[in-house]
Amino acid sequence: MRLIKLLIILVLIIIGTVFAVHNGDTVTLNFYFGSQDMPLSLLLIGTLITGALIGMFSAVGSILRLKRENSVLRHKTKVVSEEVENLRAIPLKE
Repeated sequence: MRLIKLLIILVLIIIGTVFAVHNGDTVTLNFYFGSQDMPLSLLLIGTLITGALIGMFSAVGSILRLKRENSVLRHKTKVVSEEVENLRAIPLKE
């Protein structure tokens, strides 16, 4: 398993290096207050990371809500299981 992870990381590094070499052209990024010259590969990677972070932050609310709901349901399951065990312990009347 460790070897597979190492190979995957190595392949991703090689792909990233090839990507950076093929997209090494300089582009001008214009802001409202100025401009910046930077390599296209750096701009694309920065945009990818920014999008991933925005996606993660937008999912945090729903993940926390689902974790809380899961906790509540586990508690309810525990209470119901205890109730069933208590009902099984009661002797039957004939």
